[in-house]
Formats: sequence, C-alpha cells, structure tokens
Amino acid sequence: MEKYADDFLKQLGINKNDADEKISNSILGGYLGIDGAKNAKNIILANRKAVTIDLLNYVRQYVKTDAFVKKYNEMRNYYKPKEQLVQTPEEWRIQNIKTNQEIVAKATEIVKNSKPEFKDIFQKNLDDAKKQLKDAEDTNNKYFVNYKKNYPQLVKDFKSSYDRSITGWKTKYPDNQLLYVKMRLEQFLDVTKDVDFSAELIEKGNKKLFANPEYERKDSRWKMAFRAGKEVVEPSREFVQKWIEEIQ
Repeated sequence: MEKYADDFLKQLGINKNDADEKISNSILGGYLGIDGAKNAKNIILANRKAVTIDLLNYVRQYVKTDAFVKKYNEMRNYYKPKEQLVQTPEEWRIQNIKTNQEIVAKATEIVKNSKPEFKDIFQKNLDDAKKQLKDAEDTNNKYFVNYKKNYPQLVKDFKSSYDRSITGWKTKYPDNQLLYVKMRLEQFLDVTKDVDFSAELIEKGNKKLFANPEYERKDSRWKMAFRAGKEVVEPSREFVQKWIEEIQ
C-alpha cells in the first residue's frame, strides 16, 4: 500500500502526509477533492483516468484508517451541542442577590466619592439599589415566585431543545465515519450531475469567465469539476456510485 501510494502520489507532485491532510480537510470540510497537487494539470490525458481511480482508491482506504477516524471524531465532538442547564430557583435567587449586592456596593462607593452638589442624586440611586436588594432577598417577591412556578416547564423546554439539537447533530455527524463520507460522496454526485464540459469561456480582463451567466453563478465545487474535465469527473462519478453502494 505504501509503495503503491508513493508511486501515483509522486505523479501528482504531493507526498503522502500532505495528501492525507488534504483528503481529511476536503472531506471534513464538505467536499471531495485534493487541491495543491502541483503536477495534476501536467498529467497526460491518457493517464488521468488511471491516476484518478488510483487516488479515489487511496481515499477509500484512507477514510478507514485510525488517523482519519481520530480527525473525524475530533470534529464531531467539536460540533456536539452543549447542554444548557436551567438555574434552580435557589440558584436564581442567590445570583439575583449577588448582582444586587454588587450594585449596592458600587452605588455606595459613588456616594462616598461624589461632590456635595451631586450627593443627593447619587444617594437616591443608592436608596433604590438597597430597596431592590431587599426585594431580591425576600422569598415572597413576585419575580422569585414566578420563576419558581415556571421552573419545571423551563427544565422541560431546555431538555426538549437539547434533544432536538442532539438528534440533528447525530444525523449530520453519525457515529460511523463512513456514513459521513457517504454523505460527502452523495453531495459530489449531486454537484457534478449537470456539469457542461463543453461550456464556452470568455476572457474578461485577466480572467476567464463562463459565457453563460447561469454557469458563472454556479458554486465553486461545480466550477472545480468543470476545470477537472470530463475525463476525470465521469470515471470519478462511476467510482463513487459503486463506493456508495458498499457503505452500509
């Protein structure tokens, strides 16, 4: 496997470590392809299909390795939703008291350092802050009573929201890394299903643009497939379709 990989990767002008990194980045990043293979454009047309199939076989083997699984799981765990816990009524009350204590402390300091002509204004603010602190300490104040009343429903709502997030996460990032790869392969087939390899290009300034404005609005993956050419994309699609059937 190592010698086989070295041979065709050498043709592409890329070493194994860089190839593995680019394969991981492309698949985990949401597309299938290797940018940066400096010799890719210089491979004669007759050999492109063979090199493409060699590369896809290499990718198929690489995504089964421990190295790829490790990178996939790191990404999967990074995007795992974090569960937000609701404060208990007592936690909410203590936090509210602490916040108001800090407000009172700041207001007291302002009164202490204020100029005589402003002292009455700042004293009024301090008196209001002390009143709010007293209310916060009262277990019968309406805000605490309402929070305590609504707490069970809040817990249910937060749990339901978290469960929905986890379900979506598991769908997008399944346990089996091959199922994630399968989704990427299906996206490749979808993007490349209608590439017009005979599309006309026109020069505009120092750029080449599609004569058809609709093609110019296509996304970067469609344009990447166009640049790769029919002799690369068609055998890739055939290979990918068979590969998808193997993934359970």
